[in-house]
Amino acid sequence: MAKRDTSCSEETGMTWQVRANCQHFHKPLGRKSFLCFRWGRYADNLVRSYKYSPLTFLPLTLYEQFQRAANFFFLLIVVMQCVPLIATLPWYITMLPLLTVLIMRGAKDLLTDLGRRRSDAKINRRPCDILTTQGFTAAQWKDVCVGDILRIHKDQVIPADLLLLCSTEPHSLCYVETADIDGETNLKFRQAPAITHDELTSGPIEELLLPFDGVVWCEEPNGRLYLFRGELHWRGQSHLLDIEHMLLRGTVLRNTDTVYGLVIYTGSDSKILRNCGSLKVKKTWMERFLNKVVVTIVVCLLTVALLLAVGCGLFEHWVGSKIEVLAAIRGSYSPAYRGFLNFWGYIILLSPAMPISLYITFELIHVVHCLQIGWDIKMYWEENEKPAQARTTSLNEELGQVGHLLSDKTGTLTQNRLIFRQCCIAGHIYGDITAKTKPLDLSWNRFSCGGLQFSDQRLVDRLLQRNCPETLEFFTALALCHTVMSEWKDGLPRYQAASPDEEALVCAARELGWVFLSRTRDSLTVSELGFTLHYHLLAVLDFSSKRRRMFVLVRTPDGGLKLYCKGADVIILERLRKGSPHQESTEQALEAFAQSCLRTLCVAVRCVSEAQWMEWSHALSQAAMATTHRETMLEEVYEQMEKELTMLGVTAIEDRLQEGVPETISSLRQAGVKVWVLTGDKTETAVNVGYACKLMDPDTRLLQGEELRQLLQSPTTEVSFHKDKESLVWSTDKMSQKSKAAIVVDGFELAELTKTPEMGGRFVALSNQCQSVLCCRVTPAQKAEVVELVKKNSSSVTMAIGDGANDVNMIKTAHIGVGLCGVEGGQAVQNADFALAQFSFLRRLLLVHGRWSYRRICSFLRYFLYKTTCFALVHIWYSLYNGFSAQPMYESWFIALYTVMYTSLPVQCLGIFEQDISAESSLNRPELYRVGQKQELFNPLILCGTLLYSIYTSIILFFIPVGVLQSLDLDYQTLAVTVEMSAVFSATLEEHH
Repeated sequence: MAKRDTSCSEETGMTWQVRANCQHFHKPLGRKSFLCFRWGRYADNLVRSYKYSPLTFLPLTLYEQFQRAANFFFLLIVVMQCVPLIATLPWYITMLPLLTVLIMRGAKDLLTDLGRRRSDAKINRRPCDILTTQGFTAAQWKDVCVGDILRIHKDQVIPADLLLLCSTEPHSLCYVETADIDGETNLKFRQAPAITHDELTSGPIEELLLPFDGVVWCEEPNGRLYLFRGELHWRGQSHLLDIEHMLLRGTVLRNTDTVYGLVIYTGSDSKILRNCGSLKVKKTWMERFLNKVVVTIVVCLLTVALLLAVGCGLFEHWVGSKIEVLAAIRGSYSPAYRGFLNFWGYIILLSPAMPISLYITFELIHVVHCLQIGWDIKMYWEENEKPAQARTTSLNEELGQVGHLLSDKTGTLTQNRLIFRQCCIAGHIYGDITAKTKPLDLSWNRFSCGGLQFSDQRLVDRLLQRNCPETLEFFTALALCHTVMSEWKDGLPRYQAASPDEEALVCAARELGWVFLSRTRDSLTVSELGFTLHYHLLAVLDFSSKRRRMFVLVRTPDGGLKLYCKGADVIILERLRKGSPHQESTEQALEAFAQSCLRTLCVAVRCVSEAQWMEWSHALSQAAMATTHRETMLEEVYEQMEKELTMLGVTAIEDRLQEGVPETISSLRQAGVKVWVLTGDKTETAVNVGYACKLMDPDTRLLQGEELRQLLQSPTTEVSFHKDKESLVWSTDKMSQKSKAAIVVDGFELAELTKTPEMGGRFVALSNQCQSVLCCRVTPAQKAEVVELVKKNSSSVTMAIGDGANDVNMIKTAHIGVGLCGVEGGQAVQNADFALAQFSFLRRLLLVHGRWSYRRICSFLRYFLYKTTCFALVHIWYSLYNGFSAQPMYESWFIALYTVMYTSLPVQCLGIFEQDISAESSLNRPELYRVGQKQELFNPLILCGTLLYSIYTSIILFFIPVGVLQSLDLDYQTLAVTVEMSAVFSATLEEHH
C-alpha cells in the first residue's frame, strides 16, 4: 500500500478525521446545544425525533398554532373584544372556542411528542459493548461516541455508522439485513479491510484491539447510502475504504456471531438520519380551495362591516342628532368616529361567520375515514395478515378525485414470485410455457431442493452429457454472476438474494447441477455436476437500475481469466463482439419470450488475458483514488472491460399477474381513471402484459415509434374524441383516422418526446384521449419524471403505486402515493400515503372509500359553511332595526356554544356516516366515480349557491319572527330566543335534508 501523509487529506476532500481509542481528541469537539443553538463538530448518538422540551413546548406550540390564519384572526378578535369602546361581545365568547381549538391541537401534538420521546428513550437505552482501557464494557446507544470501538453480537441493531474491523467469520465477512434502509429483507455481506482482518485475527481479537490506534480520513457526513470514500492510516500505510467496509446505523447483524467496528458517524451525522430530511406535507385541492374560501369570507366580512359602519355614521348624522335620547347616548363622539368604532364592533359581531372549529372537525373526520379504511375486512390479505393502512390523515377526499393512476408492473401488477420457465442457449430454446410442467429426473443431484417448474428433459440430458460447451458456460455464469448469500439448512443450500430475479436464476442453476455453495472476500465456491470448484474473485460490479447489468471477473480453476455478464438485452447486445455466434437466433428467442410475457436477461462471457487484466486493474485503482469526477472515471473503466462479449444465451422468467388485476384495471378505466404502466421491461413484454391485464382492448391500436413522433411534432395535427367517447380521431393535411388507441413509448424515446414543455404538454394531452399509456424500459428516475410531467400538464389528481425501493421517488412525487406490501421489503410502504397488500384492493379503496370520503367531505364543508354564515348574517338584518349600533342579536353564551355544542354532532355524523349508495353499488357502477374527478360537489359555483342559500335562510330566520312578534307585547329576549331556536332547528333539519 502506498504511504500517504494525513495532512494531504483536505486536498482530496476527505476532511473528517476519526482516531480510534482517542476520546481526549473527540470529546472537546463534541456537538453541544442550548435551546435552538448548536455548536461543535461531532454529534452525539442520541435519537431526538421529538420537537418539544418542557421549556419550549408552550412557546413553540403557540407559534405553530398562530401560523394558521384562522387562529391568528380569532386572536385579534379576542384582543379587540378586550377594548371596551369597540367590544360588542364579551371576550370569553370568542376565547372559549379559540381555547378549545388550541388545547385540542396542543394536546394532540403533546401526546404525539411524548410517544416519540418514549420511542427515542427505548432506542437510546439499547445495549451495546464499548471498548475501554479495561476491555469491553456494557453500555447504551446514547454513550457511543465517534472513535469508539464497538462489539456487536448476532441479531443486534447497529447503533452508528461503523468501519468493520474484523469478525468471527472466516475472512472477516459478516451479513447484514438492510430492510430499514433500502426496504430489502434479503441479506447483504460486508467485509473488513484485509489489513485489519490479518492483524486483528492473528491472536486474541479483544486484546489486539486495545492498542489499535488507526486514523480514518473520510468524507464529511452525508446522505449517500451507497457511497463512502475514506482511507485508513495505520502503521505508516494508507488503505482505501469504500461502502463494502461499512456497517450502517439501522442495519441488523445476521448469521454472524460477533463483529468489531470503529465508530465513524454518530446520531444525526449517520447516513440513515441524513436521509430522513424534512417531512413534505401534502395538501389536497379541497384544502387549498377551502383556505381561499376562508380568506374570501374574511374579506366579505370586512366589507360588510365597513358598509354597516358607514350606515352607522349616516344614521348618527341624519337621525341620531335629531333625537335627544340618541344624542345623549352618543355623547361627544362625532358620527364619523362612532362609525369607526362600530366598524371594529361589527367585525367582532360577524366573526362567527368564519368557523374556527371547522379545522378541528375537518381533521377529526379525516382520522375516522382513515380508521374505516383500516377496518375494512375486504381489504385485508390473510396470506400475510396485512390490512389496508392509511399512513396520512389529510388525503382521504382526493382518493375520490384520482384522474391518473401511474403503476409499476413487477410486484405491483404481478406477483413478483419469479419462476424459471424457459431459456435459449446457443440458439436452442428449452422449456415450453404452454405445456404442463413435467417433473424432471433430478435424482442424481444431491443438492436439489425441488420447486423447479421447468419441463424440458433435453436440457438436463445435454448438461449431463457435457457435449455442449456453451450450455456448460451458461450455467457457470448463472452460478457465479450474482451477489447471493448462501445459508445451509438440513444439509442443503438456501439462498438470500437482493432481488427475486437473482434468486430464481441461482435456484434454477442449483436444481440443474450448478450449485453455488459459498463466497468469501475473494473466492466463490461452486459444485458443477458434483465436482467442487473454487473461483478466485477479482472484481464484481453489482446490478443497478442505471447500468442495468452486472459482471464478475474471476480466475477459473484452470488459471484463465473470464468476465461473466448478465443484463438487459439492449445493453448486452450492443456490447457483443462482431460476428458473435447465435446472435440472430438469440434475438428471435427474445421476441418469442416477450410474446409470452416473460422477463428476459441476456448472459454473456469474455475471455480476458493477463495483460488486459493488469492494465485494467491499474486503471481501476487510479480511478478509485481520483478526487474529482471519480464516478465518471470508474464508469469509463468499467466500459473498457464490458465489451467484446460473446453471447451465451437468454433466461426467461415468468411473473404471473396478481389475482383480480384485470378486473380492477377494467373498473378503473370505466370510472374515468387514466392508467399508465411504467416498467423496465422491453416493449414486447410490457405490451403483452397490457393486453393480459385489460389495460388495452384486443382491437386497440398502438401509437408508438415514428407514428407517435409525427403526431406530437406536426403542428397541423388535430386530435379529438369521437362522439362515442371510446375512439380517438386525429387528422392531418393528408389523412383522417379513427380508432381505439394506446400510447407505447420507450424510455429512450420518452426523454426526447418530452424534452420541451410544449412537447410534454402535447404528449399528456394526447395520452388523455387514449385508453392507456405504456412506458417501457424506464429507470426509477424517469418514473418520477413522468409523474411530474403529468402533474404539470394536467389538472387531475395523480396517484402512483409501487412495491419496491425503485418506486419510492415516483410514490413521493405523486399527489397520492400507494405502497404495496410485496416481497421487495417495506421501502415503498414506508414512503407511501396508503398501504395495500394487493393491487386489486385499489378498486375498493378508490371506488368505495375514496368516493364516500369525497361526498362526505363536500357535504360536510357545504353544511358547515351554511350553518355558520346563516347564523352570523342575522346580525346584518338586525342592524337595520337598531340604528347600526352593532348590538348582538343573540345571547352571549348562545354565540359561544352554537358551533361547538348545539350544532356540532349533526355535522360530524354527516361527515362520518353519510352514504348515498352501498359499497356493492359503488363497485358495480364505477361511472359514478367521475363526479369527484369533475369536482361537481364542491366548486366555486356550488359554493356560491350555498352562500346564497345561507343568506336566504338568515333572512327567513330574522324577518319571520320579527314580523310575527312586532305587534305583540313581548320583550327583546323573547325575540332573541325565538331566532336562536329557529337557527338550531333549521340547521339540524337542513342536515337531514
